[in-house]
Amino acid sequence: MNINPPSSPKNVLRWIGLAFAGIFLLVVILSMSITISGGEAGVLFRTFGGGIDLETTYGEGFHIIAPWNEMVVYEVRQQEAKETMAVLSSNGLEISIDVSGWFQPMYSKLPKLHQEKGTEYLDRVVRPAVRSATRSVIGRYTPEEIYSSKRDVIQNEIYLETKKILDKQFVQLNEVLVRDITLPETLKAAIENKLKQEQESLEYEFKLSKAQKEAERQLIDAEGKARANRILSASLTDMILREKGISATLELARSPNAKVVVVGNKDGMPLILGNQ
Repeated sequence: MNINPPSSPKNVLRWIGLAFAGIFLLVVILSMSITISGGEAGVLFRTFGGGIDLETTYGEGFHIIAPWNEMVVYEVRQQEAKETMAVLSSNGLEISIDVSGWFQPMYSKLPKLHQEKGTEYLDRVVRPAVRSATRSVIGRYTPEEIYSSKRDVIQNEIYLETKKILDKQFVQLNEVLVRDITLPETLKAAIENKLKQEQESLEYEFKLSKAQKEAERQLIDAEGKARANRILSASLTDMILREKGISATLELARSPNAKVVVVGNKDGMPLILGNQ
């Protein structure tokens, strides 16, 4: 029997061929697999199968795909778009505003987002929507309203207008935050002075109102007392007064500490003389 020795050229070539075959198989397997990390999702592009798979959004984990296809991975966590811009108020004054939008792609609509907007959807869709809505909303208000009392209202209106735009672009808007509003220093000082004067005026009006109410209370009280006195005076006739005087005299007469002598006076009322 003729057996080739292990170190013969034929065996060496065989082992080299097997090694190349193993490497090729490993490369093929690696090219057919993809791992999608946490907080991400994938869109499959089929090179020979009609392009983007619009029916499936591929979730986290390990996936096998044909080597000629491509998996495009998107972050589907909440993200932030920050914008600092100069906008005009309703009276044409320039205001600097910092706005943040919290957003994320709609998971089930990710293939449509990829097909129509692509991976650059932040700059193509989200930022323009936030800027447009902010300019539109700020343009409805005066600097005084923006600076003082309308900030929460403005923030909510920017959110609603931005959301209306992004809902049609396969992007979910979670929140809009107005981080800062900066007015020119002269305008800011004028508004603060005006607000201070308005506050002082309100305090003065409050004091006047309080004083007026106190005066009305005292007048009502005095009128009540005067009416009571008139009623009491009208009810006190001479006969009633004599009766009350006699009653009082009798009470004194019953006192053990006094020796009482009662005589009549010119009005018919008793006189009481003590033992002093």
